[in-house]
Amino acid sequence: MRDPIILEQVKRTLESLTSKAPGRAIEVRVPPYAAVQCGEGPTHTRGTPANVIEMDATTWLALANGEISWAAALDSGAISASGVRADLTEYLPLRINS
Repeated sequence: MRDPIILEQVKRTLESLTSKAPGRAIEVRVPPYAAVQCGEGPTHTRGTPANVIEMDATTWLALANGEISWAAALDSGAISASGVRADLTEYLPLRINS
């Protein structure tokens, strides 16, 4: 079951990511809450995307808020990332106005 507060936070921060990194080269998945495509590069249209990033909501929100670094989360195994563009370092943390 999805927590409605976390759902809102995840959706808001992913929306901010897509504004900061427009495009469709990277798919960012935060199951079971949401998934978005972002980042410049080859556009993904069908099948499994070439660049996929997946993590839980706690990790995503900590990254978005600057509570952990991309490198630390990746090294700890909290992020699953595949593809040459599957790195959000340049976009994080996000600056979100509550």
